[in-house]
Amino acid sequence: MQVAVWDTYVTKKDGTVMHFDIIAPTEIKETDVIYGYGKDYLKGKGQESQELSAKECSFCHIETVLPQWEADINEKGYTIIEMENCN
Repeated sequence: MQVAVWDTYVTKKDGTVMHFDIIAPTEIKETDVIYGYGKDYLKGKGQESQELSAKECSFCHIETVLPQWEADINEKGYTIIEMENCN
């Protein structure tokens, strides 16, 4: 399975910037769907009111799904890879 990687930078309530990737199947092309995945993730991190749009989230590249991502993608439709300041 091929997946799209969406590079995302969101300013947290404390002013720091969290960096994470949204990983979703390449068939999902609607940015509103991708942003919805990011907003669900932000809600789980207590950052639900933070802005997430084309300014914060953009398509980066396509790659082959890794085994550790597959269960989340099959269950939720996406997975998140935390990069920086996500806690």
